[in-house]
Amino acid sequence: MSGIGHNRGPAAEGAGYRTHCWRVARRALLGERLPVEVVRSRVQRAKALGLDYKTYAGVRATTGRDLVAFLYSSNALAVFRRGQSPEPEVIGRIARSAAVPHLGCAPGVAADALGRDIRAVSARALPVFGTSWAAMRDDMKHWLRAEGLPGDAVLMIGKPITSAK
Repeated sequence: MSGIGHNRGPAAEGAGYRTHCWRVARRALLGERLPVEVVRSRVQRAKALGLDYKTYAGVRATTGRDLVAFLYSSNALAVFRRGQSPEPEVIGRIARSAAVPHLGCAPGVAADALGRDIRAVSARALPVFGTSWAAMRDDMKHWLRAEGLPGDAVLMIGKPITSAK
């Protein structure tokens, strides 16, 4: 309820107000457009990571951080059975990526073999079928912390990998 002196503006608490403050502060810092040198360096970084610029810029804008690692799911690697290895083309594309370290999730006990295939610093088995989303999220956060990686700087690749444009 508004009282004397209230300007009927937005509430000073909640996610909406924080988002507004973030946008105002970012605009004040960078102006309406990023400097050309910054855009060029980000385009080069996106290419080095094997991502298109739109995806890379979206991650940077959302998290405010650069990517430090990729987490590949079994879907992205087209590995669906225990003991199955990714195609050589996929392994080559991963090896050319500038995102280091690589992480992997695989079905069953094939996680160690998958980790060797993609030269991952860490790989682990997928959660048991029927695990809740919250439990999976907490498990992944714990794993990333144990690896010394900030969760908002790790991009999960969850669909088949395609080459950058």
